[in-house]
Amino acid sequence: MKLVTYSNDKAVSCGILTGSAILDIPSAWRAPNAPQSVIEILQRGADCLAKLAGLPTSATELIPLDSIRLLAPVQRPGKVLALAGNYAEHIKEAGMKLGLSASPRLTTVPRPFLMPPTAVAGPGDIIPWPSYSRTIDYELELAVVIGRAAKCIRPGDALAYVAGYTIANDVSARTVTFAENRAKRPWDEFYDWLNGKWADAFCPMGPYLLTADEIGDPQNLEMALAVNGRTRQKANSSQMIHPVCDVVSFLSHLMTLEPGDIIATGTPSGVGMATGDFLNAGDRIDASIQRLGTLSNTLGPKPQEFYAPLA
Repeated sequence: MKLVTYSNDKAVSCGILTGSAILDIPSAWRAPNAPQSVIEILQRGADCLAKLAGLPTSATELIPLDSIRLLAPVQRPGKVLALAGNYAEHIKEAGMKLGLSASPRLTTVPRPFLMPPTAVAGPGDIIPWPSYSRTIDYELELAVVIGRAAKCIRPGDALAYVAGYTIANDVSARTVTFAENRAKRPWDEFYDWLNGKWADAFCPMGPYLLTADEIGDPQNLEMALAVNGRTRQKANSSQMIHPVCDVVSFLSHLMTLEPGDIIATGTPSGVGMATGDFLNAGDRIDASIQRLGTLSNTLGPKPQEFYAPLA
């Protein structure tokens, strides 16, 4: 089942994507207390999903896809988590930075970081170029959507806590202008990298949430990203260092995972940082994952002035 969040005549609703049309869930529910959002569906759990799967459809109830605007499937996640260095080839192309080895699975753990909900954007959105960086990059990632509260769970049980999957583009500011004229301090490189993940709309997601029952094994999905039609990244989710089950288990020991939380599971090789071929204003980024569709976004205009707090 493909769950979507969409806007229609400025109203926001949730639906089920069926081919080239959408079934509006609140309208089709035909009972009290219809769910009003994808995150509410996830919070209500398996019984709600089962009822959605059985909703009757007719041509009169379907909304043409070209008459609405798709939004991020989960618009305001409680937590957006992402992994640094979860594909060995990406670690290599990045020059082994952040202390990661080429094969860390047996000797290290996943390296997660948090992003604010304001980083979330939807399909077709223009990504604003932030005023604190001149170098903007892309990162194709498989995103996990949590469906049940998870605390200290085992890897073997972890996939039962996953509601579904979507595509994320972990857009990255590779340099920051506020590093200029700044006295060097320990961990500056780390914090500059972290700050480069937090800009508005720097984590587009979508176009839909595909429920986990339609994916099965998340570790065998073809992935590709193109900029202006030219393929930059091509990989398979089997190449992850830490698979989804281990990532979800690990994170559940650090914090309680809640329905609607998002985990972006790292990017494969082929990012602009490796070659210096960063994004330019107006570039179209098409991020695709097998069975999850294509997430397309465009980078906005380059700022005329950049942030310089120490100028």
